[in-house]
Amino acid sequence: MPTLEIITIGTELLLGEITDTNSTYIARTLRDHGIDIYRITTIGDNPNRIANTIKEGLQRADIIITTGGLGPTVDDPTRQAVADAVERPLLFLDSLWEEIEKRFELHGRAPTQNNRRQAYIPEGAIPIHNPVGTAPCFIVEQNSKFIISLPGVPQEMKHLLHHQIIPFLKNHYNLKTQIIKAAVLHVASMGESVIDEIIADLEGKSNPTVGLLAKPGQVDIRITAKASSEQEADRLILPIIDDLYQRLGNNIYGQDGDTLDKTIIEFLQKENFKIRIFRTGFEPEFAIFSVPDETSIEYMENTVNQSLDLNQLTEIVKAEFQASSDGPVFGLALQINQRAVLHLAYHSHQKTENTTRYYGGHSDFSQIWAKHIGLDFLRRQLYNFNGH
Repeated sequence: MPTLEIITIGTELLLGEITDTNSTYIARTLRDHGIDIYRITTIGDNPNRIANTIKEGLQRADIIITTGGLGPTVDDPTRQAVADAVERPLLFLDSLWEEIEKRFELHGRAPTQNNRRQAYIPEGAIPIHNPVGTAPCFIVEQNSKFIISLPGVPQEMKHLLHHQIIPFLKNHYNLKTQIIKAAVLHVASMGESVIDEIIADLEGKSNPTVGLLAKPGQVDIRITAKASSEQEADRLILPIIDDLYQRLGNNIYGQDGDTLDKTIIEFLQKENFKIRIFRTGFEPEFAIFSVPDETSIEYMENTVNQSLDLNQLTEIVKAEFQASSDGPVFGLALQINQRAVLHLAYHSHQKTENTTRYYGGHSDFSQIWAKHIGLDFLRRQLYNFNGH
C-alpha cells in the first residue's frame, strides 16, 4: 500500500494564530483508503525549507500532500518550492488564467495582476481545477511518486480531496476502502513501564497495533486494527483484548467510554450498596465522583486544611460505618497533602484496609492522580467484598 507524508504550510500555523485541521482531516480520510501516513510536518512560508522538506519526504514516502501557500501574494511560496524540489521551472498556463478570470467574474469582480501568479505551476504538472476557490492546484509526478498541492482553505481542500485527489489515487494505486477500528482498555494503579514489560511483545505487532498512553493514575492501552470490514477488524482486535485480560487481570477496569466513576456507580447500584466518602486536602470544588448519584454516594466532612495520620483516618471511617444502620454501607477516606502523599482508608463489615501512595509527577495533576488511585482502591475493595 502507498505511503503518505503531509506538509502544512503557513507561518500563521507556526505562530499559533490558526489551528491546523487540514492534516487531521487528510490523514483520517486517506487512512480509510489503505494509505499509511508516515509523517505530518508544518513549515512557515519559506520556499527553501519547504523544498528541502519535500525532497526529504520523497525519499521516504510515495505521496506528498501539501496544503496552503497557493494564494496570489508574495508570501505564498508553495508553487516555487515544489518547482525547486523537483528542479523544474514554473510555467504560465493560459487555461488556468482563464479559469481564474471566470471565477472572479462569477462574483462580479476582476482579478488583480498578482492573481496571475496562481496560473503558474511546475513544468509537467497536472493542473487540478478548483471550482470552489480561485487557487488552481496541481499534481507533480517525480520518479513514480506524487507531490499533490492543495489549498489551505479547509472547505476547498476537502472538496478537491474527495472529488479530484482520491479518484486520482485510486486510479494509480488500486486503493481499497479500509476501516480503522480501535479499542481502548483502561488500567489503573499500574505504571506505564510496568505494563510495558508485561505486554512488550504485543506492542511490536503491526496489525493490530498496540500502544500505551499514560495519564495521572491511569494508563490506556489502545488496540488499533486496519481491515476491510468492521467484522474483520473485530476478528483482529478481540484476541488481543483477551490476551491483555489474561496478563493484566483486574488491573483493567474498563474499556472505551468506561470511567472509574461510572464503573463504581454501576457496581453500587447493581448490588444496592452505598459508599460514604471522607476527603481532606482536595480543593473544595474538586469532585471525587463526576457521575452524580445521590442514592449511592454520600460525602462526609470535607476539611481541606485538616491533617490526619493514617490511623486517625481509618478510625473516622470505622466510626462513620458503625454508626450506619441502613443496609450495606462502605467507607472510604482520602487525604492528599501538599507533597502529594495520598492516604487511603477503607472499612466494611469484613475488614479494614489502609495504605499510603506517593506521587512523583507535576503538582498540577496531583489531585486527578489521587482521584484515580483512590477510586481504584475502592473498586478493588468492593470487588473483593463481593467475591469478584
